[in-house]
Amino acid sequence: MRLTRAAIACLTLSVAISGLLASGVAHADEDFGNGTGGEKEAQGGSDKTGIFAAAKVQYSGAVTKDGSSGNVTSADVNWDPPPCWYAPYLGAKDFKKKMSANIKDQLDTPGLGSGGTALGQLQRHYEDNYGWTDTPGYKDYNVEKDGEGMFWAGVENPNEQDALARMSCSDIPFWVDNGEPPPPQHEEAITPEMLAALAYQHMELPGTKVTLAPEANTKVNLPTWAWLDKAVFDDVKATAAINVPGFNLEATTTATPKSLTLDPGTKDATTIPANGECPIVDGKIGEPYAKGKSKETPTCGIIYRRSSGGETFPLKASLTWEISWTGTGQAGAVGMPDGTIEAVQDITVEEIQSINR
Repeated sequence: MRLTRAAIACLTLSVAISGLLASGVAHADEDFGNGTGGEKEAQGGSDKTGIFAAAKVQYSGAVTKDGSSGNVTSADVNWDPPPCWYAPYLGAKDFKKKMSANIKDQLDTPGLGSGGTALGQLQRHYEDNYGWTDTPGYKDYNVEKDGEGMFWAGVENPNEQDALARMSCSDIPFWVDNGEPPPPQHEEAITPEMLAALAYQHMELPGTKVTLAPEANTKVNLPTWAWLDKAVFDDVKATAAINVPGFNLEATTTATPKSLTLDPGTKDATTIPANGECPIVDGKIGEPYAKGKSKETPTCGIIYRRSSGGETFPLKASLTWEISWTGTGQAGAVGMPDGTIEAVQDITVEEIQSINR
């Protein structure tokens, strides 16, 4: 059920129900793991009165420590994590307590104006079984069913830059029985796939530093060998979960190294292979240089055709990771868009000095 535009405007301008309703969106806090694989205790539970705490998305594994977006860029420019979603928020008694107290405070505020009408409609919806066109109201905030379900509310993705998209989950809080799916009209209700996308968004992959030979300084028309340390090829996992009484969902996103792409930083260079993409072969990318290989062609590398003129060329190395997820109710791994991380190394290219006799 959605409020009318006028009602939403009134609520936006004049109502702050302890962070519950702002532009029609409730704000459930997020918690983050420590970014090193540790897990935090799930936020949610009940006290002796049967009142449930608000659900929080829990992040663990290879995720950022502060909740910011990670260092992975999706190879699909049209792919985005969810800007908002609906998730369990409060039990019936706790919801009634919060709503009743704050609606009274707002209605008692002088100069509220037409906001009082919207608040009155909202109050009747939860208290008096007030009849709406698409959804019947509740009877006394469903307190007789406390412990048997939760009110769900919209959650904004704090990493979403588009404010309108972030606030688009504007349905007012709705009830969901434990073990039952949310009503189908709430299409943005949280799912394991959405949790996987959030884990992807917060994933922090190890940096990509390509080993070069010669290192940092090379010569015109001589091959520069490039390879990655084998330690880079371990799978990396990030998990996002919501766990509250009667509702548990989680998804784990796994990143597996796939290929390395080299950009020499100048058009006057030849990459090896010609497209600059070095695949994983026998569990490694490229081949380490060894003494006696100076006349061989590397499986992964660059040949610079002119000097850097006393300056440097910015060699960009992009490591592509294959991304997939598994989660609640999902039998096998599901593919997601590949992800990439980039690193830039400054390369000095010098002319080969010759001696004229």
